[in-house]
Amino acid sequence: MQRFNSKTVLITGGTNGIGYATAEEFIIRGAKVIITGRKHDTVNNAIKKLGRNAHGIISDAGNIQDIMQLATEVKKYADSIDVLFVNAGYGKFAAIEDTDEELFDELFNMLVKGTYFTVQQILPLINKQSSIILNTSFVTKFGMPNFSIYTAAKSAVGSFIKSFAAECTDKQIRVNGISPGYIQTNIFNNTGLNAEEIDSTIKNVIPTLPYKRFGLPKEIASTVLFLASKESSYIHGAEIAVDGGLSITK
Repeated sequence: MQRFNSKTVLITGGTNGIGYATAEEFIIRGAKVIITGRKHDTVNNAIKKLGRNAHGIISDAGNIQDIMQLATEVKKYADSIDVLFVNAGYGKFAAIEDTDEELFDELFNMLVKGTYFTVQQILPLINKQSSIILNTSFVTKFGMPNFSIYTAAKSAVGSFIKSFAAECTDKQIRVNGISPGYIQTNIFNNTGLNAEEIDSTIKNVIPTLPYKRFGLPKEIASTVLFLASKESSYIHGAEIAVDGGLSITK
């Protein structure tokens, strides 16, 4: 249970959902975890629940100034990092004719620019024999109405897995990714849908899923821990689908 004892993990977007569940699992297994979040209260609440081995940083993945200060903030809690899980992000969806430049820039700044420069800034702190794990999405495997910008942004993140892996091989840092399916998180909260519309959307989606349920954040967290562990020491440049088989049924 203590296989990550003495390890330090940085998780962006760690205040809820997948990020929080992953932080929880790493701490259970002995790690010290640093999480980021956009809001002071959500970061503080998460740290209180996670306990004494958790530390928090207020940092917005869509704000380049915050990202450029991230390494400085991390150094307040750790001299080096053993696992970087770039998880921060959310989805917004619109038809082609309803998409404006503001929405385009918001998603690309957060998911693409945010991912790239987070890795760039933290890379000097990452130890040899360590791991970088990126969060992509099942949506990159097929076309979905109203998902064009989100899918394009996540596809760019998917491309980083292989290019970062190629560049980090000599640094002895493994780079991999996870591709979650529909997971029980607050992903719909930023879509502009009200509670009734979100509930209706979920009810309509569930029958289309192979296992007729959303995945649990802990099921994604388990895969992240595997990719960060010695058990995956020969996995490099890979993207693992954790979507209950959804991507092979479309």
